[in-house]
Amino acid sequence: MKRGFVYIMANKYNTVLYTGVTGDLCGRVHKHKSGEGSGFTIKYKTTKLVWYDEYPRMRDAIEAEKKIKKWKRKWKLELIEELNPKFEDLYGDIC
Repeated sequence: MKRGFVYIMANKYNTVLYTGVTGDLCGRVHKHKSGEGSGFTIKYKTTKLVWYDEYPRMRDAIEAEKKIKKWKRKWKLELIEELNPKFEDLYGDIC
């Protein structure tokens, strides 16, 4: 079984959040940073990895992503702040 990751990207000022799912976190975030990400991330320049979680199965990651996408912004911010209170770019630490 393939593992999965749910992740949240933010723009420079942390005013825009993007939630995604992938099997290759480092590769996917690299694409966002290099302008090859989704149209949303390109348009809003969401290039900072501010939160992620790993799941043993991709199916579980997809379910979690769907739930998080429905959350209120406040809940997403609280989730990020638990792991990363300064909203630092975590890409360099994990990739």
